[in-house]
Amino acid sequence: MKAIMVMYDSLNRHFLPNYGCRESLMPNFERLGERTVTFDNSYVGSLPCMPARRELHTGRLNFLHRGWCPLEPFDDSAPEIMKQNGIYTHIVSDHQHYWEDGGATYHTRYSSWECNRGQEGDPWKGSLEPQEEHKSSFGPRPTGGIGANMRRQDSINRKFIQKEEDFPQARTFTQGLEFIERNREYDNWFLQIETFDPHEPFYSPEEFQEIYQNLGEEPGQLDWPPYGPVTESEDTVRKVRVKYRALLSMCDKYLGKVLDMMDKYDMWKDTMLIVNTDHGFMLGEHLWWAKGVMPLYNEMANTPLFIWDPRCKKSGERRKSLVQTIDLAPTLLEYFNIPIPEDMQGKPLKNTIAYDKKIHDYVLFGIFGSMINITDGKFLYMRAPHRKEDDPLTEYTLMPTVMRARLPVERLQNATLHAPFSFTKGCPVLAIPASEEWGGVAACYRYGDVLYDLQKDPQEEEPVWNPKKEVELINAMAAMMKENDAPEEQFIRMGIPKDEPMTLELLSEQKRLRDKYNPLPGLKSVIWKDNTQWEFAALENIASFIMNSQELECHFSEYLKQKKTNCVYNKEIQEFMKMIIPEEEWEGALFTLEMAARLR
Repeated sequence: MKAIMVMYDSLNRHFLPNYGCRESLMPNFERLGERTVTFDNSYVGSLPCMPARRELHTGRLNFLHRGWCPLEPFDDSAPEIMKQNGIYTHIVSDHQHYWEDGGATYHTRYSSWECNRGQEGDPWKGSLEPQEEHKSSFGPRPTGGIGANMRRQDSINRKFIQKEEDFPQARTFTQGLEFIERNREYDNWFLQIETFDPHEPFYSPEEFQEIYQNLGEEPGQLDWPPYGPVTESEDTVRKVRVKYRALLSMCDKYLGKVLDMMDKYDMWKDTMLIVNTDHGFMLGEHLWWAKGVMPLYNEMANTPLFIWDPRCKKSGERRKSLVQTIDLAPTLLEYFNIPIPEDMQGKPLKNTIAYDKKIHDYVLFGIFGSMINITDGKFLYMRAPHRKEDDPLTEYTLMPTVMRARLPVERLQNATLHAPFSFTKGCPVLAIPASEEWGGVAACYRYGDVLYDLQKDPQEEEPVWNPKKEVELINAMAAMMKENDAPEEQFIRMGIPKDEPMTLELLSEQKRLRDKYNPLPGLKSVIWKDNTQWEFAALENIASFIMNSQELECHFSEYLKQKKTNCVYNKEIQEFMKMIIPEEEWEGALFTLEMAARLR
């Protein structure tokens, strides 16, 4: 038996014809739907990139214990387990996070691997030449730091990516197809073809943009949307979406090459095919760009998934059962007749593929330090932290790295040793206080708890009031957190009882206290309009290097007296900000204030 996984990054299923999109021209994704089972209720577990990949290896949730991370020494890894049981495993990828500090232990679990450089801001080609500034007409955004460095590096990389065959995705699929060609007559192998596309920036050869130009769609020049609220025009949003669809059409072309090879060699008879993604991406829906800084709407959480299993030979059918990223590791192990480790909490999908067998009553998902989310496929509940400070919050690890660096010594100096968790195989772990960024200006406390009826409102536009359902989902959430051996502080910060059930009475009291809460007790006489209290709370964080909160509130009170008003709108916050923040910091501060004003 053989298995092929084709994995994408940031694939929003609403742009695929398989899920109802008619604006995207993707004949090979349509072919894929005819040859596989399509899942309608596939969900993420942990976001973003590397947390999702940890789940792909371990078959268990990541986000309750830490954020972005490499594989831990105690982690089960499905590709490594396959390798240890006589299955040759090979990965070809252009996903640059694999060769950064925060992802360095994933590709080395395979029997062999090939890496293709040049995606996003991958530090690939070296050049000291001054680079033309990355053109962008997006609204106020932070321009310094790592973002500016990535854009500069991307400008360098693009000079070496001119022809289609130069693109990292093209090189990745070419190498994957070479592996199939060399090894198709052998048995017992797993191939993972993984491209970073359609992750931003949405850079693709002209031929794919011309597809949409010929249909009257103008892609424009913008291909790298920011992470935050949409402040741009509808025309700009539309053009960015065209750029995304153009890159998806490139993905479609190279997916077709895999399908062609499976057809050519009749590989459908003995080869499993999985086509998946780590998560979706916001392209203006709910007036948000990107991911991570907003609630986990279904554009990010409800992912496309397609599977062909040669044992049951089901194709052209759809499945409604809830499935999740953590199910893919046990699915592969079961397919190769390898025992599934006890610590894997996902379920093999064999019978769900065959006849839509239900394997989950609920699925839990989220981002470390953010909201915790749960769905039963009919309702989706987003639970926000019940403490403005979003603490206590701790990362538990034996691999102290962040995305592109080792963990700062200053954070490690506060680390303690924590007793083993149920899944750490007897190993104690470092308990490291989480960075203040988790409870800072973008803290999700302000979003509150939100319940959506997905059957009546699949676009998640209008929250519903259903306390009985909310209590049910909170209790299911608590049970799943305990199954995952979630640390005590996760229950505390989320206001979830650990050792007794949530009740209607307790939920009502929590809502009363939240409604009564004032994040700025020093400004009690102020009338806040359009969520400006959260903007000012964010400003206190931004200005903390200049003055403390009490001093800032005193200055703001004087400012309002001079304005002869106690009503505060967005313009007052921004005007006051420019009075106290250095001019060179205005752009980043405006972006942060805009984001803080968003409650959904």
